[in-house]
Amino acid sequence: MAVTYTWEVTSLETKNETLDDGVVLPNAICQAYWKKIGTDEDGNEGAFYGSTPFYGENLTEENFQQFDVLTEEIVLGWIQAIVVDEHEEHVNEQIQKQIDEKVTPITEVAMPWSTEESGVALPPPV
Repeated sequence: MAVTYTWEVTSLETKNETLDDGVVLPNAICQAYWKKIGTDEDGNEGAFYGSTPFYGENLTEENFQQFDVLTEEIVLGWIQAIVVDEHEEHVNEQIQKQIDEKVTPITEVAMPWSTEESGVALPPPV
């Protein structure tokens, strides 16, 4: 069954980043928190929550984007450029497990030979 994925940025952390030449880049994103949601054709959903750090050594004045002009699409592009290959496969597998458990729920049951009632062990009969 095909799964459709959507991404959301759930929160951001910033700090002032000082470049080697002393230039200060205000409110540089240093951490993004996100979730990826998978939905199958029947509407069953699973979600994976993650975080992605961003490091100042990758910043220059030329590639820095001011915080107040950022969009979710821009930040998701940064995240999706990092969450690739085995990392993304892991994320998708975790989402698929949640969907599978909704399609075919796993239920914990008492053993047929158990004398437990409501999770409390009863003493043997006298």
